[in-house]
Amino acid sequence: MLSQRMTRFVVALLLFVGCVGCDQATKHLATRNLRGGPPKSYLGNTVRLEYALNPGGFLSLGSRLSPAVRYWFFVLLNVAFLVAIPFVLFGGAKLSLLAFVAVVLLAAGAAGNLVDRVSQDGFVTDFLNLGIGPIRTGIFNVADMAITLGAVMLLLPRRADPEDAEPEDNSSK
Repeated sequence: MLSQRMTRFVVALLLFVGCVGCDQATKHLATRNLRGGPPKSYLGNTVRLEYALNPGGFLSLGSRLSPAVRYWFFVLLNVAFLVAIPFVLFGGAKLSLLAFVAVVLLAAGAAGNLVDRVSQDGFVTDFLNLGIGPIRTGIFNVADMAITLGAVMLLLPRRADPEDAEPEDNSSK
């Protein structure tokens, strides 16, 4: 039987590889099918697919920095975050399962966007836009969804995790 630590490692690896793989595959499809063309709308324009290269971070934050500063800022920030993640996940801190999955999602999103930045001269491929009427999101990608979901999961109120419960001491009975 796998130890809890090994089980968490396998879960982290599968979730991480799955998210990064899905992110990169969808970005490849978006580049191949959407670049240079008009946006494609579905479900009454609720879902819009449109190709965009984002030089900044979330909601284009940092996009006004000079290209060299922006590139190194985002690359080094992502690399530092990704180097710290194994220590957070497998170090001494006891994370609930929810927090553990949230951190893996944050890492997968960071890695997916890092692949783009390094391979596309500092740009990240975005292609999803949601909205109803004039109320729309910014254009985003699967890595951004992983980051957002991970952040939301970390903000959720903590309930007692059965996995964290102390075993009962039945020696005095």
